[in-house]
Amino acid sequence: MLCLMYFITYLDRVNVSTAAAGFGKEFNLSKTEIGLVFSAFAYPYLVFQIIGGWVSDKFGAKRTLIYCGILWAIATILTGFAGGLTSLLLARLLLGLGEGATFPAATSAMARWIPKERRGFAQGITHAFARIGNAAAPAAIVFVMVQYGWRESFYICGALSLVWVVVWAFVFTEDPAKHARITAEELAAMPAPKTGNTKTPWGPLFKRMLPVTIVYFCYGWTLWLFLSWIPQYFLHSYHLDMKKSAIFASSVFFAGVIGDTLGGIVSDKLLIRTGNLKIARSYMVSVCMLLTLLSLLPIIFTHNLYVSIVCLSAGFFFAEMTIGPMWAIPMDIAPESAGTASGMMNTGSALAAIISPVLSGYLIDRFGSWELPFVGSMILMAFGVVLAFRMQPDAKFTGGDGIAPSMGSKGTKLRV
Repeated sequence: MLCLMYFITYLDRVNVSTAAAGFGKEFNLSKTEIGLVFSAFAYPYLVFQIIGGWVSDKFGAKRTLIYCGILWAIATILTGFAGGLTSLLLARLLLGLGEGATFPAATSAMARWIPKERRGFAQGITHAFARIGNAAAPAAIVFVMVQYGWRESFYICGALSLVWVVVWAFVFTEDPAKHARITAEELAAMPAPKTGNTKTPWGPLFKRMLPVTIVYFCYGWTLWLFLSWIPQYFLHSYHLDMKKSAIFASSVFFAGVIGDTLGGIVSDKLLIRTGNLKIARSYMVSVCMLLTLLSLLPIIFTHNLYVSIVCLSAGFFFAEMTIGPMWAIPMDIAPESAGTASGMMNTGSALAAIISPVLSGYLIDRFGSWELPFVGSMILMAFGVVLAFRMQPDAKFTGGDGIAPSMGSKGTKLRV
């Protein structure tokens, strides 16, 4: 169910980048204005990361995602009724409000259901479905646009969201011990149950998560550049028709599907083999960010369609390999407040989602270069390579300023 949710939420949030070819022309919008539409989603999304994480920790992921799902479904449908720039912005703001708590709530649910040595895979596979949503969106939205129109693509996505909400309400069990078919052996393998509604130490937890949040901002800048502008990049930089640009954009996003899945698997295997969370999480993130930077470098020096496809696909693949270890880190650091901690981390990506699409659109309008925005991605990736060593997933948050060694820290072999 979480995999399906990640797929649907990303379908709902990136369909606008393909539909921009329709509403941008109909409403006569500049690239900067289209960038504003792309980024409007991220303002409430940023605000409700931490709030949504705290709500899911306190009241449960089930109720949180039911209410959020209804809201983001309505917002998606309302996007199809937009009559201009203002109504588009309002609909996208409402979408960000609805989707703000989704990933922290999902992480809170996973913290109750997923053992430590499977967290990388769980986060990797759910985010892989998000990238399937990215990969499916360009082709699917173009098909609907050609057959019916850009508005109908939002109606269909909104209806799909409502179906998911209904199914989730019936099938998810908040507490593993209360699941009707849980066995004693399965329950023994689950993480320790929460000790109760303890107060969240906001200041110390924020300080503890700050390096993780900044690293995730560096990753998020590249993510939102890709999600917002890649379909338009192939359409305008290489003057392809809409169908071909959608196919090439989907091929780039599909590389992210593989990267998400493989990244989670590799992170968990490193943890089992070394018993060292720093190697399995921080070092792996640093290496993958470096490989992302190197992959993107050639597109600055050459303008060739096939070189661009290879470089962008490789860059997105390595960037997405960081997802499994990054989203496992909040559960490693603060399992009792995994929703809140992951919400703090995801504010980094949400902030990047506000700035990256608009600044990229401005650079394209100002200089006429579709490659120039990738320079910022490479600079931030280089910064992330260094800062990843400060994340300390091997030191468990104790609820105050102190930290305690976590199982899987250096010198402690993990028993599986």
